[in-house]
Amino acid sequence: MTEKAALIDTGWKFDNSYTRLPETFFTRQEPVPVRSPKLAVFNERLAAALGLNAEALQSESGADAFAGNRIPEGAEPLAQAYAGHQFGYFTMLGDGRAVLLGEHVTPVGKRVDIQLKGSGRTPYSRQGDGRAALGPMLREYIISEAMYALGIPTTRSLAVVTTGQSIIRETELPGAILTRVAASHIRVGTFQYAAKWGSPEELRALADYTLQRHFPEVSKGGNRYLALLYGVIQRQAALIAKWMHVGFIHGVMNTDNMALSGETIDYGPCAFMDTYDPATVFSSIDRQGRYAYGNQPYIGAWNLARFAETLLPLLHDEQEQAIKIAEDAIAGYNALYQQNWLAGMRAKLGIFNEEAEDEALIQDLLSLMEKHKADYTNTFRTLTLDPIEETELTKTSDYAEWQQKWHARLNRQQENREASLQLMRSSNPAVIPRNHRVEEALEAAVEDGDYSVMERLLEALSKPYSYHAEQADYCMLPDRSGRPYRTYCGT
Repeated sequence: MTEKAALIDTGWKFDNSYTRLPETFFTRQEPVPVRSPKLAVFNERLAAALGLNAEALQSESGADAFAGNRIPEGAEPLAQAYAGHQFGYFTMLGDGRAVLLGEHVTPVGKRVDIQLKGSGRTPYSRQGDGRAALGPMLREYIISEAMYALGIPTTRSLAVVTTGQSIIRETELPGAILTRVAASHIRVGTFQYAAKWGSPEELRALADYTLQRHFPEVSKGGNRYLALLYGVIQRQAALIAKWMHVGFIHGVMNTDNMALSGETIDYGPCAFMDTYDPATVFSSIDRQGRYAYGNQPYIGAWNLARFAETLLPLLHDEQEQAIKIAEDAIAGYNALYQQNWLAGMRAKLGIFNEEAEDEALIQDLLSLMEKHKADYTNTFRTLTLDPIEETELTKTSDYAEWQQKWHARLNRQQENREASLQLMRSSNPAVIPRNHRVEEALEAAVEDGDYSVMERLLEALSKPYSYHAEQADYCMLPDRSGRPYRTYCGT
């Protein structure tokens, strides 16, 4: 058994509403203690935002709590049950290597989940050991914090502790546990689990809980469950468009990895695109390109259709009518996504108003980038600079022709050039977590115990729109290699 820790001055304020759902949705489960936990990384800025005592949490007892060896007062640890379509195939899942400590309420009344990832076996572990390696946990820390700085809804990382124990994957690796902070861990897969194995009353209870937690503005009149469906569709359309704006590839958009809160969740084989190519895939297990960069909007629609299917009993008593209601709602996703995507792409080009030809102008630039193998982020960064940097792309006659159309478009709006540049600077990051820079930081930390490389990277990523000269090194592309970059799930 893990030891109960007294609430001294750490600042935890737990109020665990999820435990008041039917117990079919979870199993009470304490983390499995580890040998010698040591704090590797701690997010002081996030701790402050959560109203926590950073000094107390960076002590030995804090490391024990982040490892699951000591349970903070008020926490009620549990492992959540859920299902999901993984690469299109439905299966029973659940928190196989994570424990939800509980829900912390911040000083401003915001409720967030506090989850330990890599905390040992649970009833949902199947054949897994319930543990995580240091590299993937540090990777999630880096990418999730970079996404937050980019202004993209995301889970966040409060801490990573090493466990003092090795885990076996292809080789022996140092073990670690990540403390993840999320609006919640309610997924499409949670509803799939309820629809498949729960009772109608349990499904309704989950839907009511989700509405209360994430869509409190929905009134009790009318079809509340249709409002839930619309709310989730709107958030996912906006989220995936933001991914596309910065060249982010999630890598494993299974239905259990789609959070109904609208946050990006589960950073496994994710990465950011360098050379623009809609077919870009980094994940070692995505051999068919199901979750390629250009497919993400379509997979979003597919996942949302699976969510809609779970709500059919709540949408209408007659199944045919329920299906019609759900289909009509899902049919609106494409337009919502396109609206979000176009708005963001206009901003990336300094365009304030709307014209019918804008999409063609944007697509023409993307086609040029693909044709000339241009870097996605640096192309938009270059366009934001005044004067524009000379690159292989901007030296082409193709680009010169496109630039004339772009400048003509800017001249047709009321806002001046400086206003457009300001809009572009706030929409085009100068730095992203380049894959080679992330790997460099992970190698230094895991192999040499040197976290300074990661700290410098995190500092650069914390202000992606600042366009400081000291960011220049983080804008540079990796040396060209014949080997494609590959990421792994890290399980």
